[in-house]
Amino acid sequence: MIPPYGPTLKYQPELECMDRPALTQLQTERLRWTVGHAYENVSHTRKSMDARGVTPNHIKCLADIRHLPFTVKNDLRTHYPFGLFAVPREKVIRLHASSGTTGTPTVVGYTRDDLDMWADLMARSLACAGARPGDVVHNALGYGLFTGGLGFHGGAERLGCTVTPISGGGTERQIKLLRDFGAQVLIATPSYALHLAEAAALQGEPLADGPLHAAPLGGEPWTDSLRRQLDEMLGLQSVDSYGLSEIIGPGVAMECRDARDGAHGWEDAFLFEIIDPESGEPLPVGETGELVITTLTKQALPMIRYRTRDITSLTDEPCACGRTHLRIRRVTGRNDDMLIIRGVNMFPTQVEALLVGMEDLAPHYQLVVRRDGTMDNLTIEAEARPDVSADDYPKIAKKVENHIKTMIGVSCRAMVKEPGAVPRSEGKAVRVRDLRGSGKD
Repeated sequence: MIPPYGPTLKYQPELECMDRPALTQLQTERLRWTVGHAYENVSHTRKSMDARGVTPNHIKCLADIRHLPFTVKNDLRTHYPFGLFAVPREKVIRLHASSGTTGTPTVVGYTRDDLDMWADLMARSLACAGARPGDVVHNALGYGLFTGGLGFHGGAERLGCTVTPISGGGTERQIKLLRDFGAQVLIATPSYALHLAEAAALQGEPLADGPLHAAPLGGEPWTDSLRRQLDEMLGLQSVDSYGLSEIIGPGVAMECRDARDGAHGWEDAFLFEIIDPESGEPLPVGETGELVITTLTKQALPMIRYRTRDITSLTDEPCACGRTHLRIRRVTGRNDDMLIIRGVNMFPTQVEALLVGMEDLAPHYQLVVRRDGTMDNLTIEAEARPDVSADDYPKIAKKVENHIKTMIGVSCRAMVKEPGAVPRSEGKAVRVRDLRGSGKD
């Protein structure tokens, strides 16, 4: 039974509840500053705008943003490491970067003012998720070059919390410290939060019996089905955190625990658009497409119309919490995560939504894609619950195959494995193993 909670704290109520005309005016002023700052100090931005015949003087209102060129992740790689910075490198007091496992890393930088703004946005986000000053915050996101751990860390300290910077890994130690320190807030990816909850339950000390009351989770797409399971195992109401390093890191948007109906995108710091992924044309509020974000306060690395590749929609309907900033609906997938299997487009989260709802299966799975001649074949490796007989595995696998075919339209092969057989992740879950062209069977 999840106990009732009162309204969430508003860390910056004068900004979080700003009326729409004032918020629009603030966004317009900050947009004009950002465009001018980038045009004057980033040669790539200046060349891109000149090629379109656009100058900062063309930006009179928010709608004028559609005249500006897009920025994409490859722009950061092409201008690696500091070519998109808008301040001298000496003014940058922190660097973060992607792992670079698939090519040149993407590097992001922060001035002192950027870090100050980031800490405020993260404090605001944590309060929105249900955290309070004085709470013990167990931060199981990765530290180092990844923005997640240090982003949440700075915000928790700014809010006045006690931070346990444990980072990822060492599950048994994590559970011990969660218990011994009396953590009230858990920060993790959804998949690792589930792993912690399962491991604690196996030790006979379920996390739901402890003092946890808030869990902002993010870093990977997750479904409502998985959220319901996490809420039960953690004994709280988890919320969705949204962010990406190229924009600032975590702190771009956070669901409020009051409504849990989309993540409030902090519009005083960012401008949000939805575009058609194919044509690039803007779509009205409420329609589903690709999320595009423009930073409004970043000094070191301003991003203009950054294509996130995340598929979602926006809503500006009033929220029960009283915050006026628009909300970003749950991301259903990324353009570059989409699989095309025998002509059918699908996202891993669609499979998760179906598997998590099946009573014989645990919420752990992987999609394995292989190529047989000219055809792509999909195998779904799912994991049985401990109380399910191995004799029933073939029957459950056939049920999965039929369910996927009926609901998504993809023919696949399903394999049901014993408990613990699907690899666990201590960071972002690896949901897809693409073996096409790898030479592996």
